[in-house]
Amino acid sequence: MSTTSSIEWTQATWNPLTGCNKISRGCKNCYAERMSNRLYKMGQYNYRNAFRLTIHDHALSIPLKWKKPRVIFVNSMSDLFHKDVPLSFIKKVFEIMNECPQHQFQILTKRAKRLEEVSDKVIWTNNIWMGVSVEDKNYKNRIDHLLNTKAQVKFLSLEPLIGPLSRLKLKGIDWVIVGGESGPNARPMKSGWVTNIKNQCVKKGVPFFFKQWGGIRKHKTGRLLEGRTWDEMPSFFMG
Repeated sequence: MSTTSSIEWTQATWNPLTGCNKISRGCKNCYAERMSNRLYKMGQYNYRNAFRLTIHDHALSIPLKWKKPRVIFVNSMSDLFHKDVPLSFIKKVFEIMNECPQHQFQILTKRAKRLEEVSDKVIWTNNIWMGVSVEDKNYKNRIDHLLNTKAQVKFLSLEPLIGPLSRLKLKGIDWVIVGGESGPNARPMKSGWVTNIKNQCVKKGVPFFFKQWGGIRKHKTGRLLEGRTWDEMPSFFMG
């Protein structure tokens, strides 16, 4: 339920929760669903329910055993703020993060409304980075919900970017990630969408991280934007 990660903007993943369901256009070609179904067919116990929401209490304590500081993506295979995840379990996840100041935890959600609803029911230590996924202009309201939370570190994951995003609300945002969709049936991302977001971040002084162009074979399209890589991180990043 935990592993080192090949995701460019983190170091490890921790999955006390697996499984989800599609709620917006960005979910169409969900990598977590593909991976879960593959692990289910391989007989992996933690994926015995394939991509149905499954809580793994036995995985909660894993970060407590990691003494060396790590940057950890929380629930890369699910969404902590899914409507069927009990508040009591969300609190347990936050309590573990609160007890591990040596780590930095990165949480992403598309369920920003519930995130805002539970924000004042958990403790936001400064090692918890809270982000929302925004794939096109139809979901920019997720940023408003994020900004209304008590999270001390807030970021945006504009991935898979499947449409232009102009006039982003960046005041109060600490970091922006952009990436194209990858894998089977990947939808194309236009370069103008990316450079527009990058320019907005530069203007507002927000660290910008370009993950990938994506595509069916993402290793061929690479990560270069305007002839360079963009791996900016918040100034307090420990990596």
